[in-house]
Amino acid sequence: MRILVAGGAGYIGSHTCLVLLEAGHEVVVADNLCNSKTESLRRVEALTGKSIVFYEVDVTDEAALEQIFTEQQIDGVIHFAGLKAVGESVEQPIRYYFNNVVSTMTLCKVMQRHGVNKFVFSSSATVYGENAIPFVETMNLLPTTNPYGESKVMSERILQDVAKVNGDWSVALLRYFNPIGAHESGRIGEDPQGIPNNLMPYVTQVASGKREYLRVWGDDYPTVDGTGVRDYIHVMDLAEGHVRAIEKLNEEKGVLVYNLGTGKGVSVLELVHAFEKANDLTIPYQVFERRAGDIAEFYADASKAERELGWKATRTIEDMCRDAWNWQKQNPQGYEE
Repeated sequence: MRILVAGGAGYIGSHTCLVLLEAGHEVVVADNLCNSKTESLRRVEALTGKSIVFYEVDVTDEAALEQIFTEQQIDGVIHFAGLKAVGESVEQPIRYYFNNVVSTMTLCKVMQRHGVNKFVFSSSATVYGENAIPFVETMNLLPTTNPYGESKVMSERILQDVAKVNGDWSVALLRYFNPIGAHESGRIGEDPQGIPNNLMPYVTQVASGKREYLRVWGDDYPTVDGTGVRDYIHVMDLAEGHVRAIEKLNEEKGVLVYNLGTGKGVSVLELVHAFEKANDLTIPYQVFERRAGDIAEFYADASKAERELGWKATRTIEDMCRDAWNWQKQNPQGYEE
């Protein structure tokens, strides 16, 4: 299939492009490069020996998408093009709602015009709100704690409504947890702009001396050690899950919902200690007050994805820590050589 990967130059997007190419699919990327660089795609091409068609466009721009769908015979879409920092979304709600929700609607409009009906959506565990853990796909979604999560819920509802009235549509809503790690080659990985919002790139920047210490947001949660507990998943496992999902849409119509996680919760400090052990390093940290919009603990029940997609996260927390550090060591300035 020829797949349009919206946000394909980003962290999860670039790893998914690699797995798509290795699985024999063709890849077209649309990305406005607001939090990514084209170097990631060049390296994916080098790793796979295959080429990617790239458009530097904003996915909220309908005319730009129209051009892509006119020039390329697109068979399906994987939509990663979203802003993703929980704390920032609380500060900048309009920016988050516009980017994350309008992009979904614009893609749907253009897809309908061109008869494209396979849509894999990069959703998030935040859609569950403060539900009981582990999160299961059949749960009623509770109010989310931040605009980022709310924008994902809105996009999910839009896609469900579109599929309801278009019987030939196949939609996969992939709710995932906390991707970390990097491709084992160390050639592609997570390269956040400015101060990282996610834990692992912050840890690796402390390990490399780029930052003095790790900021731990809150140590008074009702968890194993007081720090937030998350379901960390290796980005390559996650990428493989997306490819299984788009292939599944060839077989089934309607809306399919899957959690992509390991099913195990790991605290911030447990992750820090695993990183220290895997890489024989020490990570200094300081504790700060909780961040707005964060919840204490969540992890997945990922058994449905295993049953229906034949997909399971296989890489360990040690693999994630080792691969993340391998990427950082090889690329201390990220993609800026």
